[in-house]
Amino acid sequence: MPQSVEVSAQPRLDGQVAIVTGSSSGIGAAIAAAFAREGAKVVVNSASSVERGEQVAASLPEAVYVQCDVSQADQRQALLDRTIAAFGRLDHLINNAGTTAVIPHADLDAVSDEVFRRILDVNLLGTWGLSRSAVPLLNEHGGTILNVTSIAGVRPVGSSIPYSVSKAALNQLTTLMAKVVGPKIRVNALAPGLIATPWTEEWDAQHASVARTAPLGRSGTPEDMADAALALTLSPYTTGQVLVSDGGLTLKV
Repeated sequence: MPQSVEVSAQPRLDGQVAIVTGSSSGIGAAIAAAFAREGAKVVVNSASSVERGEQVAASLPEAVYVQCDVSQADQRQALLDRTIAAFGRLDHLINNAGTTAVIPHADLDAVSDEVFRRILDVNLLGTWGLSRSAVPLLNEHGGTILNVTSIAGVRPVGSSIPYSVSKAALNQLTTLMAKVVGPKIRVNALAPGLIATPWTEEWDAQHASVARTAPLGRSGTPEDMADAALALTLSPYTTGQVLVSDGGLTLKV
């Protein structure tokens, strides 16, 4: 059960509104909490974990939960419509929703077209579609788009080839959109390394390897990523950048 979040004494996002996709747990939930502490009204989202998403929203000072599979165009539009109905504006879109399939890279035959399409539909096309539809809303007050990608998008690693390809494409999408949606909208990406989340809780060997290899000697936490997401959001002269936050792991591998 998430603990209730209190707004900081000097909130830096007071009166602003943020959508955080894929925020029923892990990195997304931590980002939602960090934005709420800074005074933002938050739209919590998941594709299927409804009860968990509602719990996260209830733990925040001012938030709503909206179920939405970002791979579906009608649901993406409903997410934006519900946001405006609830809060009247949109200032920040954090594209954190994602999916994968754990497939060894050498096992090419295990990657079916169906698996590849599903990963691209959620990770890439869902992010693209939601971002494009959000641009007019973000333009009204000036805002940001933050895409949560992965070090799998900058190095030949990751849970599967389709996953890595989708994250590399998201990094490129970030830079291309940043070129054309300024000056009112900034677009950046956060590329986490291995993070201790419910998604990776059984990856004992991988966490041990990171602890041995990364200069900072540990896997990241969702709160580490929330701090990085907030820093990018609050940096007024930064756009088109992919911030790798991995404890230095990519310096070694």
